[in-house]
Amino acid sequence: MPDILPADAHLWEIFENTAQSILQSYGYQNIRTPIVEETRLFARAIGAVTDIVEKEMYSFEDSMNGDQLTLRPEGTAGVVRAVLEHNLVYDGPKRLWYKGQMFRHERPQRGRYRQFHQFGAEAVGFTGPDIDAELIMLCRRLWDDLGLPNIRLELNSIGDAEERARHRVDLIAYLQHHEELLDADAKRRLHTNPLRILDTKNPALQEIVENAPKLLDYLGEESLKHFDGVRKILDKNAVQYTVNTRLVRGIDYYNRTVFEWVTDELGAQGTVCAGGRYDPLIEQFGGKPTPAVGFAMGIERLIELMKSAGDIAAPNQCDVYLVHQGEEAQSQAFILGERLRDAGLDVILHCATAAGAGSFKSQMKKADGSGASFAVIIGEDEVANNTAAVKAMRGVEGEQQQATVPFEEVVDYVVEQITGGHECGDDCTDHHHHH
Repeated sequence: MPDILPADAHLWEIFENTAQSILQSYGYQNIRTPIVEETRLFARAIGAVTDIVEKEMYSFEDSMNGDQLTLRPEGTAGVVRAVLEHNLVYDGPKRLWYKGQMFRHERPQRGRYRQFHQFGAEAVGFTGPDIDAELIMLCRRLWDDLGLPNIRLELNSIGDAEERARHRVDLIAYLQHHEELLDADAKRRLHTNPLRILDTKNPALQEIVENAPKLLDYLGEESLKHFDGVRKILDKNAVQYTVNTRLVRGIDYYNRTVFEWVTDELGAQGTVCAGGRYDPLIEQFGGKPTPAVGFAMGIERLIELMKSAGDIAAPNQCDVYLVHQGEEAQSQAFILGERLRDAGLDVILHCATAAGAGSFKSQMKKADGSGASFAVIIGEDEVANNTAAVKAMRGVEGEQQQATVPFEEVVDYVVEQITGGHECGDDCTDHHHHH
C-alpha cells in the first residue's frame, strides 16, 4: 500500500480535477460511500465463487460487535447499496460518480497495489443504448483532455442471463472435449466460471479459445438491437473501437454492453478502464428492477500513462516568497502575507529552522527554489521606511528588477505585476482558483 508523495501530488490533482470537471459537464453528481461495508454485500454482489471474494478481499470481524466487515474491493456495490438505502431513484434516474481507495490482496506488480484508487461513474435508471454510449464518449473526452493518445476501446455484448446460459452449456461441452489441453486454472474454472477461460493469457490455450463458441452468436433480438444501438451512436461520433468477442466480466452482475479501454504503453496490455451494464444487480439486492451501467478506472495506471506521455511541469509552489530579518520585520511580514493571500495569491512565509532564522542570502536561495514569481523582502531599512523591496525572480538572469514599494501598496503592486502588468503568455502562472 504505497504512499503518494507531494512530488506526485500535482499529477493526481490534474487527473482528479480534469475527471471531475468532465463528469460535471455531462451532469454526473458526486457520491461518497464508506470504505468499509458488510462482507455479505460483496459476497452477494460480486459472486461467492469469484477470485475477488475467494482470495482478494480484506475481511475482518469487528471485535466490538462481531460484525463481518470488508474493505471495499470495488466501488459499484457500495454505490448501489446507497442508491437503494436512500431510495435515490424514486424521483427519476441518477448519474453518479465516485473516487476513492479500493483494497485487494493481490500479488503486487508494476502499477498494481493492494490499496489503489479508482474513479468511477454509475448511471442508474436508464434503459437505452444511449447512456452506454454517453459513458464511453465521456471516457474518450477524458483521455483527450489528459493528453493520453494510445488508449483504444474494445467493445462486446454479453447478452442476458438466458442467452449466456445457452452459450455456457455449449462452451462447457466444447471445453470438455479439449479437456486434456486445458491448464490447471482453466480446469478449475470449467464449471464455476467457464467464460473466464476465454479471457486467459496463456499462449498455449489461444487456439482453443479462438475456436470456442462465441457468445455473440447466441444473442437474441433485444440484446442485438441494444448492442447495435450503442455501435450506431459511437460510429456517428467517430469513436473508434474493435468488437472483441472474448471480452467478458469476472463479476456475475454484468449483462449486455461491456467495454474496456486498453493500452500497450504499460508493458503487457493493460486495461485502464472497464465498464458495462449491470441491469440485474439492483433486483438482486432486493430493489425494484432498475437498469444500470457504469465504469471504473484505475487512477495509478492513468498517472503512469500521464508520466510517460510527457512532461507535466510541477506548478510553482507559490507566487510570493516573503523574506524578512529581525523581529519587527517578521511581524510586518505576517501582516503582508495575510493581505497577499486575501488578494488570492499563494505565499510562503520564511520560517525559522533548527539552524535559526537564516541569513538574507540563504532565504533568497529558498525563495528561488520555491518557484515564486516574486520575493518580497523586509529588513531593518524597510521597517524604518515603511516599505518593502519587491524582486522579480523570473526575469532573465541579470535583469531581475527590484523595486522599493510603500508597504501599503505592495499587494496592488504585486497583483498588477502578475496579472495586468503584461499580456499573460504561456509562461504565466495560471491562477484558475483566483478568478
